[in-house]
Amino acid sequence: MSMIFKRRIPTSEEIMEQIPIPEHIKAIKETRDRDIRNVFENKDDRFVLIIGPCSADNEDSVCEYIGKLAKVQEQVKDSILIVPRIYTNKPRTTGEGYKGMAHQPDPTKTPDLFEGIKAIRKMHIRALSEFHMPAADEMLYPENYIYLSDLLGYIAIGARSVENQGHRLAVSGVDVPTGMKNPTSGDLTVMLNSIIAAQQSHTFTYSGWEVETTGNKLTHAILRGAVDSNGRNIPNYHYEDLIRAATEYEKLQLCNTAMIVDVNHANSMKCYYEQPRIAKEVLSSRNYDPLLKKMIKGLMIESYLIEGKQDVNENIYGKSITDGCIGWDTTERLIYGIAEKL
Repeated sequence: MSMIFKRRIPTSEEIMEQIPIPEHIKAIKETRDRDIRNVFENKDDRFVLIIGPCSADNEDSVCEYIGKLAKVQEQVKDSILIVPRIYTNKPRTTGEGYKGMAHQPDPTKTPDLFEGIKAIRKMHIRALSEFHMPAADEMLYPENYIYLSDLLGYIAIGARSVENQGHRLAVSGVDVPTGMKNPTSGDLTVMLNSIIAAQQSHTFTYSGWEVETTGNKLTHAILRGAVDSNGRNIPNYHYEDLIRAATEYEKLQLCNTAMIVDVNHANSMKCYYEQPRIAKEVLSSRNYDPLLKKMIKGLMIESYLIEGKQDVNENIYGKSITDGCIGWDTTERLIYGIAEKL
């Protein structure tokens, strides 16, 4: 067998006992969770912004960024609900490069999953305790979700994971809104089938147990653009793309037909600075068409303290070490601009 079993990773129960969520924060999170759910259940017409760094690579800079978001949230609270991105597991197309804080709590050092799991929980708790905003994270590894299950307000399933049976089944047992991205091929059928599967109940093995789920009725779509067979990015945020997706989605007659539009990745053609322009176009289409107004619940935006991206060893505080992000000044203007257009 070509695996070396280095050490046992603590169970979620052991980690939660070591690093508990403060009692007074639980009630705050329940209230905020209800607000987020209400948007996806059509009980609240506020617009959701899932916004933050491509990867959460440093606790201090991430929390400084979320502190800035919290101040803006207070100013736009009547029209916008902000969910900060704290993405601690990062997919890598070739398997190379930084895989997130869960793997490397210090990006400049060797992987340490034992310390990484503790580090991501501490960071999520700090952000929630200081700023009262349950965050979004990507469920790259379904077995890692349980270490954060009492902290997250939103979950995303990535374009490379959305067709995976394990992810679909795990999401069926989650009780917060979960977005399924279209795959990198852009095939909407894959995304829609994933939503259908996750909204149903299932019985399967998970984390050493036979489990039964009730289905996650808040599972919904995320449009992130596609990549063709020649490696070219193909956006799917234009009006015609949105109408096509919304129409096919509505035909399924599911209990939830919400959509989020990711304005980076293939939609921005990997040009992070195009995100504000794309956001404005999506809002224009949403305001124009009643079906899009009903279905498009928000945007996913990649943003950090400093614009752009850097190599891991550059050590520029608050600048992405994965995909490029818009900087804080642009982010602040964008959020206020979105609020004016809603």
